[in-house]
Amino acid sequence: MKTKYIFAAFLMLLGLVSCDKFLDTMPDNRAEVNSAEKIRALLVSGYPTNTYLTFNEYMSDDVDNIGDDNPGTDRYMDQIYNWEDVTETSNDSPKYFWSESYLCIAHANQALDAIFNLTGTSSIADAPAIAAAGFGPEMAEALLIRAYNHFMLVNEFCLNYNTETNATNLGIPYMEQVEQELNPKYERGNVAEVYEKIQRDLELGLKYMSDSYYKVPKYHFNARAAYAFATRFYLYSEQWEKAVEYATKCVGSSPSSVLRNWEAIGKLERDWDVVSYAFVNSSEDANLLMLTSYSQFGYLFCYPGISKYAHNSYLSFYEDILAPQIWGNPANKYYDTIDWYNLRPAWYNGATYDVVTNWKIPYMFEYTDPVARIGYAHAVCPAFTMDETLLNRAEAYVMLHQYDQAAADISTYIHSIIKKSKFNKDLTAEEIVAFYQEIPYATWDNSTLKKKLNPAFNIGADGGIQESMLQCVLGMKRIDGLAQGLRWFDIKRYGIEIWRRTMEPDPKSSAEEPALKPMRLDDVLKVNDPRRAMQLPLDVITAGMTPNPRATDTPAEIVHQPKSVPESNQ
Repeated sequence: MKTKYIFAAFLMLLGLVSCDKFLDTMPDNRAEVNSAEKIRALLVSGYPTNTYLTFNEYMSDDVDNIGDDNPGTDRYMDQIYNWEDVTETSNDSPKYFWSESYLCIAHANQALDAIFNLTGTSSIADAPAIAAAGFGPEMAEALLIRAYNHFMLVNEFCLNYNTETNATNLGIPYMEQVEQELNPKYERGNVAEVYEKIQRDLELGLKYMSDSYYKVPKYHFNARAAYAFATRFYLYSEQWEKAVEYATKCVGSSPSSVLRNWEAIGKLERDWDVVSYAFVNSSEDANLLMLTSYSQFGYLFCYPGISKYAHNSYLSFYEDILAPQIWGNPANKYYDTIDWYNLRPAWYNGATYDVVTNWKIPYMFEYTDPVARIGYAHAVCPAFTMDETLLNRAEAYVMLHQYDQAAADISTYIHSIIKKSKFNKDLTAEEIVAFYQEIPYATWDNSTLKKKLNPAFNIGADGGIQESMLQCVLGMKRIDGLAQGLRWFDIKRYGIEIWRRTMEPDPKSSAEEPALKPMRLDDVLKVNDPRRAMQLPLDVITAGMTPNPRATDTPAEIVHQPKSVPESNQ
């Protein structure tokens, strides 16, 4: 991966010493994008090849410290797990995600610039003329790429969107032009400005998008992928009605027919390669946009190559996939006694490690030298799925107080992961609320399905109808998004406090109980903790960009108080 950045730096150095004649000559036909075909080829490079999966999973509450004497870690993983400013680099590090995302944005801007030149226009304000000239689909894909990459950057490197503090929370540079300067200086602006520009690009892209020229639509912003992106964007920006609108466009009138086919996956051979390749298969209806990346995530999280910080039996039995959920699976039973499809968790149990993995993301290795056995690790992951989009709609319904519709979407999702012989009823909102009202809030040493929600927007009283329905939706989303890096975004949006705790063997455990229990509380990510915004890469800060504040220099503006209202007002 470092090769392309070294090559880019080499080209920049060439620019410093070259003569006018050299500058007037195109080195090859890739340098001049002068046709629709070349624009489309350029846009293939607009999809990031470095992923958020590793740092999102290991910053979230999907992992614990398995034990002090566990050697399965390295300095980078220590920094990510402890929410420290990352100084180490790898293909899975924030540095490369930042660089690759802006490289994708640069490709999108280059494509737009070429479109302007070919159509005699000057900006996206001339979108009707661009479309009339036959370049509407290319413009739309470029805009969706630009919007998506900025959206991911702002959600990783900034505090979460909320209407109270957007104007004062630091944003990220929104790149809208092809860069002409050698050493430009950028201002971060604020989160509100970034979201406004994302929405502008997204909505224009939605207006002119087309799947017409895609040979492999699942690796581009096809229509349903764009609708899923719009759903997530509007959900995160608290535009609940629009989130419902675009989720409905995505999943259609019969969402059960397009959700992941867990029944088929449940019948596959119990093999990591077999199951994970099926999960990321582009022919799967549920997968909407596939991203390939240089990443060891499949090995790190799903194998697990990092065993010190891992999704473990205690988390599984009390917080997510093996816990006593609303569909009635028994509590604290070994995974193979639970008759359900979802994820088919794999157990890695040894004298020191007690890890429950999910075979979602494959580990693919490309040998550049088979004799020396060196090369590149790859991962494939769906950026958007039908399942997430349906659950996003359920969340938006809850925020609109449309609880029956939310319950219907939750039921549809559960039916896709549970055998009909074990659960064949449709849940009512009343049943969901009653179930979650009986569950106590989790503490660091006593996990449950329910953690205190502290969003900046109003969700009613603790234990009320709206809050209980959200507990259910977020619980389903946690199961669905495990090993996909999505839980971290919900933690930020809902101000969920999470712990860094060290586990120890539980001498009272049996084959039907977790072999670990919490031993020590090491740290807490509080509601207003500035570490919720991942620190910018060190070289970006060194170049002069304002870093994210930390505890010693946290501005008062980032602090918000969760809104609540009396039960009678829900």
